[in-house]
Amino acid sequence: MHRNAAHASVITGPWQHHAPAAAAPRRPERRKAAPVLSADALRAGLTPAQLVTLEALEIFQWRLAFVRRPLFQAPIPVLFDRDHTRHVVIQEDGTLDESQSLVLRA
Repeated sequence: MHRNAAHASVITGPWQHHAPAAAAPRRPERRKAAPVLSADALRAGLTPAQLVTLEALEIFQWRLAFVRRPLFQAPIPVLFDRDHTRHVVIQEDGTLDESQSLVLRA
């Protein structure tokens, strides 16, 4: 056996010789971004009492951020204040829940 790499020989076989493959083209991202819902789409399905409370809070520049829609339960609209420091939940009867029991991701 030769210790010097210059004297080493390469054994060819019956297989085809391929050049090193270039990096395969990247496929487009399969995951889709969460759709941006319009204000009307967010309001769809809210109870009349929730809508009245929502309209009253919007006068004070609270913003409807998202609506959770648990199965077989009333929708849960979540609003943030103009500074985005506090949030409230509007209950099914139109009352506000400020207990901060809703866990939000950063």
